[in-house]
Amino acid sequence: MKTIIPKTILLTAMLTALIVLSSVAQRVVTGTVYREGKPAAGVTVEANKSSETFMTSFDGKYEIKVPDKCKFLKFTFIDDSRKLDIESNTSNVIDFSFDGAIPAASAAEEKGVNLKSQQELIAAGDKDFMSNMSIYPEFYKQKDYKSAMGPWRKLYRSYPKSTLNLYIHGANMYQDCIEKAKDVATKKAYIDSLMQLYDRRIKYFDQKGYVLGRQGTDYIKYYTADTTLNLSDSEMKTVLKKGYNYLDESIKLQGNESEAPTLLVYLQVTRKLYSLGEFQSDKVVENYDITSKIINNYLAKEPTEEKYTTTRDYLDQIFQTSGAANCESLVAIYTPKFNEIAKDLDALKKMLRILEKQDCTESPLFAKASEKLYELEPSAEAAFNMARMFVKTDFAKAKGYYKQAIDAETDKELLGKYYYELAAFTFAKENDAPSTRNYLRKSIDNNPNYGKAYLLMGDVIAYGAKSVGTNDFEKSAVYWLAVDYFSKAKKVDPEVTVTANEKINLYSQYFPSKEDIFFNGLTIGQSYKIGGWINESTTVRGK
Repeated sequence: MKTIIPKTILLTAMLTALIVLSSVAQRVVTGTVYREGKPAAGVTVEANKSSETFMTSFDGKYEIKVPDKCKFLKFTFIDDSRKLDIESNTSNVIDFSFDGAIPAASAAEEKGVNLKSQQELIAAGDKDFMSNMSIYPEFYKQKDYKSAMGPWRKLYRSYPKSTLNLYIHGANMYQDCIEKAKDVATKKAYIDSLMQLYDRRIKYFDQKGYVLGRQGTDYIKYYTADTTLNLSDSEMKTVLKKGYNYLDESIKLQGNESEAPTLLVYLQVTRKLYSLGEFQSDKVVENYDITSKIINNYLAKEPTEEKYTTTRDYLDQIFQTSGAANCESLVAIYTPKFNEIAKDLDALKKMLRILEKQDCTESPLFAKASEKLYELEPSAEAAFNMARMFVKTDFAKAKGYYKQAIDAETDKELLGKYYYELAAFTFAKENDAPSTRNYLRKSIDNNPNYGKAYLLMGDVIAYGAKSVGTNDFEKSAVYWLAVDYFSKAKKVDPEVTVTANEKINLYSQYFPSKEDIFFNGLTIGQSYKIGGWINESTTVRGK
């Protein structure tokens, strides 16, 4: 008896078999993609006869399903595509290198690499080299980098030791590509290519210290200055540490021949890593000292060269704003070098300015340096420093130096500062309100935007409430004028706003009441003259 199989069951069985066969007829292939001997990120991997794709991450690894009759894998890095024939390769682990050599091979063993120089290649009549060498430079000169890139890559891969220009021009082209890239993945891929170009340049042309400086500068520049990359705090820290290592090794190798931009970026990264808790303050001090010595060595040979004077000033600024430049650190840096610094007038002035900026004026080093500067050049600046040195020990002598500084100074902003300090110490040491007020007026005349001078004027006026007027109303009216000066202070100098507001709130409490204003025959908003040594007008207001 025949068994009849229903059509529906037969069709189901056939379909199941096809599905099983289909699942069996493919394999999963994994591997690592390399460029310039390193794992390559951002490479797209595709399999023939499959719609599946995979993009490598930072470790260069990929994993993709490969159909049974797949003939090749396709690897694409930006605009550079390569096919790898796998028709007879049954392995499930397949590595690929854009340069034809899987890492572990030495330079001389790299597949397809010719290590002859340009002269040797021309003498040998290498047509492939000469053909591409005649094409890419023409496009490069026209800044048609898209057309230049193809023949340039062939030379770069196959003739890596032919000419240094391959690396100089390649860096310029990759930098242009980075700046014009429209998406994050492409930008990162080009940065990776630029870094590998620097590695390859060191490999074939050495100049390691110099090239590492360029490499570190570009690495930091393109990863930290571009906000579109959206790096997390952790990623940013990793980038800074890697960039720092490039620059640190460069400076150790180059020494006094380190490039000015390398020194600047190095100290900037040092400051940033310090702010992130990766470095202690002594590392900032150490690196500032290293970079300053190198730039000063350049200036000893070319004192007026702008790129070196500008670099010196920026290095000082970076250090001073690092948060690590406290008085203790500065004294530790400068004390052992004082005798050397004292021989150079400009270096001595620079040291005193830095010490002053970091409130290190009470240190023995500041006193010693001030005396030396005054001995070498009894200028306004030197006299001012001497005045500060004697303020606590001999104010009469300090006042004499302040007046010498004022007589010799022509810069109005500095005159404003000198008069202000003379006023502040006169008020603190002698309680001489009229003299203090006169010094403050001269300070304001020279620098009308000096907020501190207005604040002190307000304090001095408020102090005058004790000695001006014949009754309580006249004495309390003095606070109107004091508040006028506090208000003026924050108007001309926003940096003193918080302090000014605190003083306004404090002294406004002592204004006359509205009843007292009425009983004294005055009205709100009326002009009022304060007598005595103050002798100024203000506006009536109540509390």
